[in-house]
Amino acid sequence: MEFRHLGRSGLIISEIAYGNWITHGSQIEAEAAHACVRAALDEGITTFDTADVYAGTKAEEVLGDALAGERREGLEIFTKVYWPTGPGRNDRGLSRKHIMESINGSLRRLRTDYVDLYQAHRYDAATPLEETMLAFADVVRSGKALYIGVSEWRAEEIRAAAALAKELHVPLISSQPQYNMLWRVIEAEVVPASEELGLSQIVWSPIAQGVLTGKYKPGQPVPAGSRATAERGANFITPLLTDDILGRVAQLEPLAAEAGLSLAQLAVAWTLQNPNVAAAIIGATRPEQVRENVKAAGVKLEEGLLKRIDDILEPVIVRDPAKTVSPAARP
Repeated sequence: MEFRHLGRSGLIISEIAYGNWITHGSQIEAEAAHACVRAALDEGITTFDTADVYAGTKAEEVLGDALAGERREGLEIFTKVYWPTGPGRNDRGLSRKHIMESINGSLRRLRTDYVDLYQAHRYDAATPLEETMLAFADVVRSGKALYIGVSEWRAEEIRAAAALAKELHVPLISSQPQYNMLWRVIEAEVVPASEELGLSQIVWSPIAQGVLTGKYKPGQPVPAGSRATAERGANFITPLLTDDILGRVAQLEPLAAEAGLSLAQLAVAWTLQNPNVAAAIIGATRPEQVRENVKAAGVKLEEGLLKRIDDILEPVIVRDPAKTVSPAARP
């Protein structure tokens, strides 16, 4: 495993992080989830990412149980707040009330006294940013979180938050966006702003929901039991299952073989070539998937190979920074 600093902070994290969106508490049983976490630990992963909303708060519970007994100082545990976690009007968003109640719930479920990174899962246009940042600052000063970050915020939103964080003397150090060979909307604005402000990216979906593993073939039905058939998560992958995209992904397989990698390993390694990326988050339903994907750690891809990837994928790459967050995901 290789390790990188998160932003300009002193916090060092594993460049492959383990995330449990969709899987823990919903798609797989607790025993299988524990086996995946154990495989991650065995492979040197120390960074674990979750959110209060995943599986209706159950994902945090499963992760807390799976990490119980591990040396806390040797782990970096990240979680998030924003999406609804209950039926009430204040059970969502980035109000002071919801942030303060949510951090307590997350700590209880994760069975820890603090999280290393507490992230705003989306930007909340319905709450003054000053209120949100002051609440986050108080969470940090109370010792319940060590650092703060954002997820799927646009460049101008990150800049505004960074200015307030500087005034409040709290460490805003990260952005967690979707980023992979096909989805590059952060490159034009979010990455330059983050580099200027001292934030790193912790990227999710480095294998594009599984599309960049090569298991989905053009002109063929989706494999039984795959994410494309799951009740949760299928809406993220379905737009990618076009014959044009899948045909171009298939053309990447010889390039991966040249590099001595599987297609999934190539995809994860590709994200880590961006110097502003501190970690790529992988998920798994089986321990062998963890062991497979961690082999992307430390891989250096040649410039010629990166250009050939771009040449193949260019017509289907999404780069528009206005798509940093889907409109349906915003308040």
